[in-house]
Amino acid sequence: MKYSLYIIALLLVVGCSNGDKPAAPAEPVETQVNIPFRSDGSLSFFRDEELLRTIAIEIAEDDSSRNRGLMQRSELPADSGMLFVFPAEAEQGFWMGNTRLALDFVWIWSSGEVHSMTKYIQPMRTETVPSNGPVQYVLELEAGFLGSLGLIEGDQIEWSRNE
Repeated sequence: MKYSLYIIALLLVVGCSNGDKPAAPAEPVETQVNIPFRSDGSLSFFRDEELLRTIAIEIAEDDSSRNRGLMQRSELPADSGMLFVFPAEAEQGFWMGNTRLALDFVWIWSSGEVHSMTKYIQPMRTETVPSNGPVQYVLELEAGFLGSLGLIEGDQIEWSRNE
């Protein structure tokens, strides 16, 4: 019986040993890459033909870039955002499950008129944020931007690509 206990103890020690491998880190290591902002163009906000502000935009216009959106971003430069361009007006829904930034959304008709806005969408939110109507463009901005700009439904946007 005494030898059985020694053998069991020895097997437990050997079985629990990690050999020459280093111990696992106590804290998880951040493995996500931080994707930098890429200025593809500019977007201007207008009210009654008066310019309110112009920002730099990154343009997401294919399935891959629209699906990735602002995931893996820890910040946006001041006065910048991401413009999602869809082939035609349709109901849109956005998911924030892998987005680390709180955002404001601007839902925009094909005419460039602001349909509606959704403010302060929390990071990593798993529920879909709906456009509540057909839109062709969606603009994502850092949360709080819309409050500082004072944008309202019916304001106009115009955008262009860098040359």
